Amino acid sequence: MKSSYPFLLSTFLILLVSCNEKEKKTQDTMADVVRNPNLTYIPYSPKPTDQVISRAAYAEKLYGFWLAQCIANWTGLITEMDKVGNIGETKTGEFYTMEDWGTPDLPNIWSEEPSDLSENIDFVFKNVDEVWGADDDTDIEYMYQHLLLTNKTSILTGEQIRDGWLTHMKREEPNYLWVANQRALELMLSGTIPPATSDPQITKDTIYDNYHEMIDAQLTTEIFGFYAPARPDIALKLAKMPIQTTARENAQWISEFYVIMYSLASKVDTTLSKKEQVFWMANTAQEHLPLDSYAAKMYAFVKSQYEKNIPWEQARDAVYERYQVQQQDGYTITSKNIFCNGCFAGGINFAASIVSLLYGEGDLKKTIKIGTLAGWDSDNPTATWGGLLGFMYGKEGVEETFGRKFSEKFNIHRTRINFPNNGLDDFNQMAKNGVFIIDRVIQEQMGGGIDLEKNVWYLPKTEMQIPIGE
Repeated sequence: MKSSYPFLLSTFLILLVSCNEKEKKTQDTMADVVRNPNLTYIPYSPKPTDQVISRAAYAEKLYGFWLAQCIANWTGLITEMDKVGNIGETKTGEFYTMEDWGTPDLPNIWSEEPSDLSENIDFVFKNVDEVWGADDDTDIEYMYQHLLLTNKTSILTGEQIRDGWLTHMKREEPNYLWVANQRALELMLSGTIPPATSDPQITKDTIYDNYHEMIDAQLTTEIFGFYAPARPDIALKLAKMPIQTTARENAQWISEFYVIMYSLASKVDTTLSKKEQVFWMANTAQEHLPLDSYAAKMYAFVKSQYEKNIPWEQARDAVYERYQVQQQDGYTITSKNIFCNGCFAGGINFAASIVSLLYGEGDLKKTIKIGTLAGWDSDNPTATWGGLLGFMYGKEGVEETFGRKFSEKFNIHRTRINFPNNGLDDFNQMAKNGVFIIDRVIQEQMGGGIDLEKNVWYLPKTEMQIPIGE
């Protein structure tokens, strides 16, 4: 034993030095993580009434947002446009029910073959050694995050949005742009600057006169709510130009509803159950919808179905009958004779999204399942609520929910172009970039502060206001 003592001591010293070096490397890495190199941090004296938010915990939640949004997006794509009703030229038969989960997928309205993503209607995952591909539910949000960082701003101008679109959108097909997004790109190419790209008078043409009512902004702007934690009024300010790039009126108010929900995720009482949290956020956000809008009436109708304990499938069928067959509450898309009866319109997909939100009751798996089976543009509501719940659950909560690890790699160049590193990124870096944006928003828009040593934000107390949509 005595003869081995020097060896054991030297081994211990080597391990101690190694641990110290590892700790120093971690500290050096954290120094890079917590500071936005393009922002001058202003000294701030916190007040006792300030809301304090951990930047590290928020980054973990942003990771959960990107991860769960990708899971929900790619799962919803399996059934995208499989079931849109049977009005006009589109004949797709009865809608899916929960009994269809796990069964073979059916062709969508454009194809004779089922989805090539999965033979069955089931969750789509990427293993740790694979890469998540961008889609239209994630790529424009990614682009806006990149534009905020590279332009060193908290609010994008119409010119900055136009320049970003022209830099990162493909001109040739497939460019993964549809309806209002495609129309906006065409107008930008001809010199039009947002928000004129959604002006109903400018976007009108002889074939299609209501691009501004389509779903596009609902899937490209929710992330602005995360950039203004607990301040939906500021979130709406940040999101206004991106939303009005493609949407007006009801489609704009619906997009703003989602932005408010995302901002409220930092305001909600986390001692409540996930169901109670989601319901408080939704009921608070609906105050923004003008009372005479079809968006407000759709929310109220779906909520009434839920409160009557009507099964979600029957509530969805009632949505179809009320809004696409009977055209009630001012929702008149059917009378416009649009292809597939406006299956990509903002209104009908909003109603379907509220079905999945309320009946999902804050359960990530259940919400994605209902959204996937609800019909119409099914990848969009799933991505929206998957992203919100992913933020609320955080990275670890998402992994625990599914009982597995996932890839953290993300390829923006699947759908967009001209990003660094040949388009390859990862959720850790994407979450860090989100934190950097929030640093600027808190200083420039909230009058708050950042403590880099404690790694926290200080948000001044303010009376929460939910303005009615204009």
